[in-house]
Amino acid sequence: MSFQQGLSGLNASAKSLDVIGNNVANASTVGFKSSEAQFADVYASSLTGAGTNDVGIGVKVAAVAQQFTQGNITSSNNPLDVAINGGGFFRLSQNGTISYSRNGQFQLDKDGFIVNNNGLHLTGYSAGAGGVLSTGAPTDLQINTADQPPNQTTKISAVLNMDSRLPAIDQTVQPFDMNDPTTYSNASSVSVFDSLGNSHVVQNFYVKTHPLPADPAGTQAQWRVYGSIDGTLLPAPPGGLVGTLTFKPDGTIDTAATTLPFAGIQLPVSTGATTPISGGVSLDFTGTTQYGSVFGVTTMNQDGYTSGRLSGFNIAADGTLVGRYTNGRSATLGQVVLANFTNPNGLAPQGNNVWAATATSGQELVGAPTSGSLGTLQSSAVEDSNVDLTAELVNMITAQRVYQANAQTIKTQDQVLQTLVNLR
Repeated sequence: MSFQQGLSGLNASAKSLDVIGNNVANASTVGFKSSEAQFADVYASSLTGAGTNDVGIGVKVAAVAQQFTQGNITSSNNPLDVAINGGGFFRLSQNGTISYSRNGQFQLDKDGFIVNNNGLHLTGYSAGAGGVLSTGAPTDLQINTADQPPNQTTKISAVLNMDSRLPAIDQTVQPFDMNDPTTYSNASSVSVFDSLGNSHVVQNFYVKTHPLPADPAGTQAQWRVYGSIDGTLLPAPPGGLVGTLTFKPDGTIDTAATTLPFAGIQLPVSTGATTPISGGVSLDFTGTTQYGSVFGVTTMNQDGYTSGRLSGFNIAADGTLVGRYTNGRSATLGQVVLANFTNPNGLAPQGNNVWAATATSGQELVGAPTSGSLGTLQSSAVEDSNVDLTAELVNMITAQRVYQANAQTIKTQDQVLQTLVNLR
């Protein structure tokens, strides 16, 4: 007569309740993955081989397996909170020791490193000059909070429509004068930046002239472009003339008679920056037309900007860390990487929401989010625990009944043994 079956059942039920209790306790733990107690039956070994009438001697805990299913995603107010939607783990480093987590609650430490609540550094690809990522071995991600240096303007691009209905101006009678609107047909303006990031206003003036001497029929039209900076006519070339636009009868630029862009325009400044603006500025009117409609500016762009201070940042779906600056620009500051495993259930829980790789889990597979089997990232959000409280409470009732039933088998065995002892 044996109490083994009932005793093993009690132990198994108690273990199941331990697992359920741990799940319930972590129902609000960000990134927590619930566990499941898995059991196997136990049979005594036979010296003569397997028999046909063997009775099992109970149950044992075969494994406590974690369930790496997706948890719900909840928004937060911290731009460094990140949720993984799909496969993969955040890769964390502490003095070279690597661990893994699904908890994306991060913040900056005093040195600018992105860390979790336990001070572990988030790893990824660092960004060099111009935001180029170094996609070799992942390193600890550190936010560069230095001001973004200014970028001097080198090119102005403008797409306009010149009104073909405007009368030509005879410049032998009315020479160009930027202060006299009757001496030019239209004007436009754009802000440019010098080597120190100071802003300057460049104005362009457009003068429709008489038909070309070689075109007495007037089938072509010519517009002279003059320029000024900060209200002062450009000194070079003389008279502020920077170029001439010639249009064909269909309203498009005659590229045989017009060379674009107008290059090497000298823009003098008096702010202590390089003057004139280094190398000169090119002015490109590609796409400009001359149609029978009012003058209009379709686009007016330039490639310079002033210095900027880091005002915020966010993490894109592919893990790219994008910084926003007060000058309206943005820059890549790095990229978060994710790691995945052939057998995630082989990871060893270390507490504090992290796991460690083992021989059973296999080697880490590191890559950028959205690549391969890796999921996407969502900034200003966290992944909730995947514990289903309703299911856990039902499992708790079941485990309690199983415990009671196993206790009853021990009680019954005890009564049978008592009956045997009382035989006279």
